[in-house]
Amino acid sequence: MKVSLLQSDIVKGNTPANLAHLDNLLSPLSKGDTDLIVMPEMFHCGFTFDPKSNADSGSGTAIAWMLNKAALLNAHVCGSVSYPHENKWYNRLVVAAPDGSITSYDKRHLFSMGSETEVYSAGNDRVIVTIAGVRILLQICYDLRFPVFSRYQGDYDAIVYVANWPAARREVWNILLKARAIENQCYVIGVNRVGLDDTIKYSGDSVLISPRGKVEAQAEEFMEQLVTANIDLESLASFRSKFRVLNDRDSYTLN
Repeated sequence: MKVSLLQSDIVKGNTPANLAHLDNLLSPLSKGDTDLIVMPEMFHCGFTFDPKSNADSGSGTAIAWMLNKAALLNAHVCGSVSYPHENKWYNRLVVAAPDGSITSYDKRHLFSMGSETEVYSAGNDRVIVTIAGVRILLQICYDLRFPVFSRYQGDYDAIVYVANWPAARREVWNILLKARAIENQCYVIGVNRVGLDDTIKYSGDSVLISPRGKVEAQAEEFMEQLVTANIDLESLASFRSKFRVLNDRDSYTLN
């Protein structure tokens, strides 16, 4: 499976400008060049603490754009949006498919130290989507710090993390992405934004990591970039078969 990591800057609160910019960044791709395009957390507006009054939070517009791009490129398009549902707001990771269908995951771990819990509601479901035969667990930013929720249960081949992860904590991002790949013997796709949001700087560090913890592809730090790489299911199956540490994993139940 081919996966494209789209590391982009984001204009705060301006969905039309961001979508137009993403069109330009994706212009090198032709139909069939990739199976999955992964964009940062809240790629269309930047992280917002006031989605209701922000006229440009635009989740409906952003999702319509994703569906159109998926059809044009015959690829799944993945990124998170600020999403309203039943008088609540969710940080929702959306995967738009070429056939017009949508799979979504609501962020479970909200960053309470940054007041995310005061604006958004936490999701409860663990969501896996299959793309080109690859089973992918969907995760968002702060979820990366909680390994139990992403622990392999015989049900996925890769994890996607989309993020607005500050440059001040970039070393933690890089270490934990590798840890999740190694401990679960899976591919890990991490896509983070670049640029400046108020006073917070973002370094990107978007990456594809192998089940052995090796960096297979990486975007340039602090730069917008589109990087495409391969996920090899045969190599994954062979590694899991030869080095069977997952057979000794602990069992548990999520509350």
